[in-house]
Amino acid sequence: MTSAFTIECRVHFNNRGRGSRKRPPSDRGSEAGRVPRVSRLMALAMRLEELIRSGEVTGYAELARLGHITPARLSQIMSLLCLAPDLQEDILFLPRTLKGRDPIQLRHLLPITVIPAWRKQKIRWKALAP
Repeated sequence: MTSAFTIECRVHFNNRGRGSRKRPPSDRGSEAGRVPRVSRLMALAMRLEELIRSGEVTGYAELARLGHITPARLSQIMSLLCLAPDLQEDILFLPRTLKGRDPIQLRHLLPITVIPAWRKQKIRWKALAP
């Protein structure tokens, strides 16, 4: 035997179409554009290194497992720490991207990270930087 029943509740449908993600206006003035991905990855690498130094995690394998990424991807991100300190600072403070792709991407920086001499890194960076 089946019995019919009715459920009543209020439902609100938003008229915005799919892909139309409009943010509500904020009270505080925010800068236009977005922070470049390599800047965010640089900050992440610094934070992850601090977690390892403090002993909160045991190593890269644990970080990769906790971050749900492959160890190879984690190594790419952490290789940013091999850059000269002033290059790291430049990457952290890259100008915001207003539209389109970021001018500097991780794939551009990885060849520079394997250069052991900071002076040579700076030369390559100057050729790359906007």
